[in-house]
Amino acid sequence: MDDKISQEAITQYSTAYANKLLDAFFQNKNTISGKEILSFSDVQQVNLFIVRELFRTWREETKKLKSPYFDYHHPDVKSALETFMNVLSKYISIERKNFEPLVKNSVLQTLLVIFTPYDYFSSIISGNSNKLDVSLFKEELKYLRINKAPLEQMLKKLEEQHRTELPGNEAFGVLDQILEEVHFTPEDPDPYIAQFSSVDLLDSDKFYITKTEDVTPEPKARQEITTVHDSLIQEPKPTLADNFRKIDRIKDRLTINQKFMFTKVLFQGDFDLFSKTIEELDSLPDMPSALTYLNRYYATWDKESEEFNEFIEMLEKRFS
Repeated sequence: MDDKISQEAITQYSTAYANKLLDAFFQNKNTISGKEILSFSDVQQVNLFIVRELFRTWREETKKLKSPYFDYHHPDVKSALETFMNVLSKYISIERKNFEPLVKNSVLQTLLVIFTPYDYFSSIISGNSNKLDVSLFKEELKYLRINKAPLEQMLKKLEEQHRTELPGNEAFGVLDQILEEVHFTPEDPDPYIAQFSSVDLLDSDKFYITKTEDVTPEPKARQEITTVHDSLIQEPKPTLADNFRKIDRIKDRLTINQKFMFTKVLFQGDFDLFSKTIEELDSLPDMPSALTYLNRYYATWDKESEEFNEFIEMLEKRFS
């Protein structure tokens, strides 16, 4: 896990690519139709994510339908609204100013699916409520074409078990098991890189932050590392070359790989304990407080392990 995805680099490319597509399409047009959206980009996943965003908006708008006079939850009303949506979808007409954010976000999401699928899986499973709604999960998969296999397998398993929803930590466990069972390997990004590059050159190397290893002398044999604080004294400190940046909350920056890794190795597979610890650490004011907390509850961690060092690195980014 030496290479990390640069969200800034992906966002910059998404904006550049989207602007070129938008400039070309709206040069002689004022609006775009639903049919035109389906062929807007050569990367079909981008188009499907745009459509997904439109239907998400529709779903959120229908949730707001409330009245003291009418029953919007009646099956007949719901059926009529579905029919209405099917008709309305044939008459999509969007101006550039409203279409632009949809395009940029859809390009960004597509790049995440290609280059960091595990993080995308995490966002699909946990969302904002840390709960997986199986019906919404199934709907999401309708619009996914890239690195879809493990999520399809997960949906199949949940439907066989007649599950309608499950907590995020349990969902992560199910997905983790499936990833191991199918020996999931992300799709080759080269064909997609070529498609993107036909509009705006995509250099995927710029999407990764590679950590450079500093050469430091070995600690003296007589010095025994006994606490988290002591171990940090021996660790090389991040430099500008490491692209070391402060983060607001650890919880928001953990990748699905890290969640799985930390839970398995540092928390003996207890995802709830892992989640509670992250929340506690995020609530602390500074690094000394965080180290005191870890020394109190997790003094037995292997301080030479890769997992421990990566966990501490996340803390340093949080409190730097």
